[in-house]
Amino acid sequence: MESKSENGNFLSIPILADRAENGVELDGVISTGVGILSTPYALSSGGWLSMTLLLLIASATFYTSLLIKRCMDFDPTITSYPDIGDRAFGTTGRILVSVVMNLELYMVATGFLILSGDNLNNLLPDVNYEFWGFEFGGKPSFVLIVALGILPTVLLKNMSILAYVSASAVLATLVIIGSIFWYATYDGIGFHKSGVVVNWGGIPTSFSLYAFCYCAHPVFPTLYTSMRNQKQFSKVMLVCFVFSTITYATIAVMGYLMFGSDVESQITLNLQTEKFSSKLAIYTALINPIAKYALMMTPIINRFEESLQSYCHKKSFSYVNRTILVISSVIVALTIPFFGDLMSLVGAFLSVTTSILVPCLCYLKISGTHRKLEFELVIIGFIMLMGIIVLVTGTYTSMAEIIHLM
Repeated sequence: MESKSENGNFLSIPILADRAENGVELDGVISTGVGILSTPYALSSGGWLSMTLLLLIASATFYTSLLIKRCMDFDPTITSYPDIGDRAFGTTGRILVSVVMNLELYMVATGFLILSGDNLNNLLPDVNYEFWGFEFGGKPSFVLIVALGILPTVLLKNMSILAYVSASAVLATLVIIGSIFWYATYDGIGFHKSGVVVNWGGIPTSFSLYAFCYCAHPVFPTLYTSMRNQKQFSKVMLVCFVFSTITYATIAVMGYLMFGSDVESQITLNLQTEKFSSKLAIYTALINPIAKYALMMTPIINRFEESLQSYCHKKSFSYVNRTILVISSVIVALTIPFFGDLMSLVGAFLSVTTSILVPCLCYLKISGTHRKLEFELVIIGFIMLMGIIVLVTGTYTSMAEIIHLM
């Protein structure tokens, strides 16, 4: 099956469909739509000066994407992210990388439910339901409804159709930016908020949310092995990171100028729902997460079922496992319904680990660079130090905030 354009640079949609069916890690490809909604909140948390952190994170994660390529060049048998952990640290490395990677997928999928519940409640704040004599409504009811709607897609064995929806993420991002710009320019909101230069107390949150925006690294080995002209990988990464950073910065600046410190953890929650531009932005923001939930869960399901092969040949057992996984995700979403803080925790603890620390540590071990005092070692050391600082401060801040709100 064709995997690239004529220049051999880009994956085609059919390849994404194949990867989805086989349970390849898709978190980096499909979590961007969630990250972009939280960048105005990240900028609001840290102030204008925190924009430098976005550039710092972007530069560091771009560099670590190149380290992944170098790890794979050392050993052509490497085809996945866990393979890199195995090559560097043996079975222990493979297990740790797989656990962190799948936990990140699970938490991002849970974030999809929270995001959907928040936005549907924003669109339909007065809707209440009665079931078996019990009346319920609000955000929890929408989380349950979305989960029930998503469940059939999780039970599917063939993810091809959903992969096509996932491939529309770039278009969806542009639609969201265009709708918000229209809302500010032509619907009377304007760009009148000045904001603050820096809010030191919010810097850990900013750093963590920016890190969450660059969690694509687990999918890079798959992309690399799927390219005909692998020499173009670095250029492709550069284009992707530049485009992503410009997109994140644009929506962050727009949102902060529109709402200042009052911006919500998802900018769509600030939009007045009676405006067409607002509805377009919100519905676009809803479609992608709902369609992508099953894609996020597929790698977790496949790995779980691989470990229970003697039982999972029965379809009923597979369906039960998938249903239980969705139910557990709903429970987490209802227990910790704080989108901004949960994504900040994911960014600080999981995204930093998979996108910064793992590539650096594995590259040092595989290449033997740690034995030499070279300029490259200084760069990697600085990136790792930055990652550890974000991991510690961001995890502590987000956990403290979650505990405080519960």
